[in-house]
Amino acid sequence: MNKFLIFFVLIALISCGPRDFEPPENVISILDKSGNNRSELEKVIQHYKNSGEVIKEEAAYFLIGNMEDHGYAVFDLVDSTGQKIDFDVLSYADYEALLDGWDDIEEKTGKIHFELDTMIKDYESISGDYLIQNIDLAFEAWENNPWAKHLSFDQFCEYVLPYRSSNEPVEDWRSYFIKELSWLKDSIKDPADPVEAACWVNDYIKSWFRFDPRYYEHPTDQGLQEILTNKMGRCEDMTNLAIFAMRAMAIPVMSDFTPYWANTGNNHAWNAILDKNDSVIIFMGGESNPGEYKLNHKLAKVYRKTFSTVDYSLGAKKQDWEKVPKYLGKKNIKDRTFDYVPVKKIKVDLTQGIPDSTNFSYICVFNSGEWKACDYTRVYGEKASYTNLGLGVAYLPAFYYDEEIIPAANAFILSDSGNIISQKPDVENKISFKLYSTTKRITKETTDFIEEADFIIGKSYSLFYWDDKWRLIDTKKAIGSPLEFNNVPSNTLYWLVADGSRKEERIFTIDEDGNQVWW
Repeated sequence: MNKFLIFFVLIALISCGPRDFEPPENVISILDKSGNNRSELEKVIQHYKNSGEVIKEEAAYFLIGNMEDHGYAVFDLVDSTGQKIDFDVLSYADYEALLDGWDDIEEKTGKIHFELDTMIKDYESISGDYLIQNIDLAFEAWENNPWAKHLSFDQFCEYVLPYRSSNEPVEDWRSYFIKELSWLKDSIKDPADPVEAACWVNDYIKSWFRFDPRYYEHPTDQGLQEILTNKMGRCEDMTNLAIFAMRAMAIPVMSDFTPYWANTGNNHAWNAILDKNDSVIIFMGGESNPGEYKLNHKLAKVYRKTFSTVDYSLGAKKQDWEKVPKYLGKKNIKDRTFDYVPVKKIKVDLTQGIPDSTNFSYICVFNSGEWKACDYTRVYGEKASYTNLGLGVAYLPAFYYDEEIIPAANAFILSDSGNIISQKPDVENKISFKLYSTTKRITKETTDFIEEADFIIGKSYSLFYWDDKWRLIDTKKAIGSPLEFNNVPSNTLYWLVADGSRKEERIFTIDEDGNQVWW
């Protein structure tokens, strides 16, 4: 009897015409913040109330309710005084020429960096007509493409429905790719397989788009029109392009990323697809198809970009006044490290004293000459617990104070077996060793079976050890043989840096046999 009563109540509600239910709290919050654009957002809600398309109204609530952190980010290149610097990546022949040009500018102006100029928030600028078109086209693709039939509504909302991928300008990429990829359904052998569909689309992308490292220094994420014009970009552009093309066809794709590699410089983003069994398979938009792609460097942390707000993210937990390290302050990322590598939860004593008004501590990896934060935890007393840390990595617990990384405890190695090996310098028991390289162990040998040193003759090399900061041990000039250092503190991290380098050399420890072990 109760089932029949519920059924008739629902029929009565539908037959009474447009519904007049209040939107969810997160939607009301966005409406209250949207200022002059409120009417555009309310236009979307009212459109679906009037049409009686309840599921599309729910989709509109998903987009609007999760808009807070989304927008188009405009950056300027500035010097230390905030003065804008003109810099066009395409005016340089290649990436090395670009880096030389960057160095030339810094010689004249001092250090330069990208700084956020304007954040054009979606809830203050997006049009109602654009959102309605986006929702309608997303549903049409979901309903009409057989490889999308397995998707739940929640999966559809997260992996097909969103109108943007990162902080690129909002553009009508759905209409473009629906037309451009109209051949897809007739080409696929297994219509129920989203992975095969993704491979077809990615092969199409690969036919005209390529990676170009110059775009590492491009100030904004490219939108569709810029991508179509330049036909090249960095990994963020590649993942965005794959998302545009595939979500237009209701292929459920996403972008995962590591803020910083753990054993080399830079960071990385790549794509992943949800197959018909709800398993996730990684690939690289415009480069490698699902099943073909491998990550070549060591991972400490991996995050997934979401459109929805993640309640446990640092961005959602921190106070508005709290400054946090790059990449970690967003509300729309979730930890997926455990999907990629073995992980460990650890507890650390914060021995360096906690700065005033500090609620969080961070865990850092060494990347491009600096310790850089890749995860956070809330401080409890003088302890911190870090979860889901990748193994076989050198880490530094730290605070973020006055927008600087400062040590919170000794650096340590989290071994492949999950053991914490503290790297507290021992200045009483000093050691001597020979070094052969600044970055990787050189294994080639001479005809006399003597290991060769990989140094530039005549260039100076400085050896540092870590003790809350990099402390100089000695500087030696290469003469064609290994560099020998004596009376060096033991049980610590070392860093051998070439004079005039860009600080991409890797840190290392010394094992019992005097060999460099790279981290």
